[in-house]
Amino acid sequence: MRFAVYQVSRKGGREKNEDRMGYCYTRESGLFALADGMGGHPEGEVASQLALQTLAARFQHDAKPRLADPQLFLREGILAAHRELLRYAQRRALPDTPRTTVVACVLQDGALWWAHCGDSRLYVVRDGALVARTRDHSYAELHEALTLSTTVTPFGRNVLFTCLGSPSEPMVDAAGPLRLHGGDRILLCSDGLWGNVADAEIAAQLGRGTISHSVPDLVEAALREGGAKCDNVTAIAVEWEGGDDADAVSTQALGEDLFASSIQTAALGDAAADDLDDAEIERSIQEINEAIRRSAEKRH
Repeated sequence: MRFAVYQVSRKGGREKNEDRMGYCYTRESGLFALADGMGGHPEGEVASQLALQTLAARFQHDAKPRLADPQLFLREGILAAHRELLRYAQRRALPDTPRTTVVACVLQDGALWWAHCGDSRLYVVRDGALVARTRDHSYAELHEALTLSTTVTPFGRNVLFTCLGSPSEPMVDAAGPLRLHGGDRILLCSDGLWGNVADAEIAAQLGRGTISHSVPDLVEAALREGGAKCDNVTAIAVEWEGGDDADAVSTQALGEDLFASSIQTAALGDAAADDLDDAEIERSIQEINEAIRRSAEKRH
């Protein structure tokens, strides 16, 4: 496989950043995921981090070097993350379970599979046009789908009817495979981005230039539109078989049993791991992007 990847997360006007994103890959398969810890419940940043760690651990175990059934993996991985949140709350004797949304996708065999729970979104853009998008698990979007109307709904757009960590088993929507074309771009983002930038602008902007330029521009546009009280804005974008040599990842050099990951796996029992601040997240992203550039330079 060959792909370019770029990720960025900004705290916005919130007290802390409860979004997490990351990716991991083997020689033949790649997993990309993003989670948005939910306010109003305890330890949203732990919920999002634990969701990604669970998916990454299962991917490392199952992708040897490819997944037998990517769609089944995504469904079962997201439900496993939900169960981990319930166990975490029980071990800590928390009065409420930490909760999070999640969206994840798998690239394998030149195709894309994806799944989500909540309102973190996935966009697929080809030549600047929107090919696919997830549908939020929100009462507002459900109302729009049932009434075929985009007028004002009686529900706030952030009111969700399912998420990880909820008392009942979460709803997981999955789709794929979608055959990829060279240059296709996949964007995973939190509602801090899509809530402030229209779908048409997301698709158009994502189709311009390189993802290392278009994604930061989208994030900055969301922060400007969101103003002083803007939610966390997080995005991870992938360009299939694209990107400049300095930005591209090639998995061919990996051995059959090797695994690479940008998802932090520190034990959540450590206090330091429970509260990764915005500066730490930014440093981690910069280190990951720099490692990608160094790897590309060695190959050329």
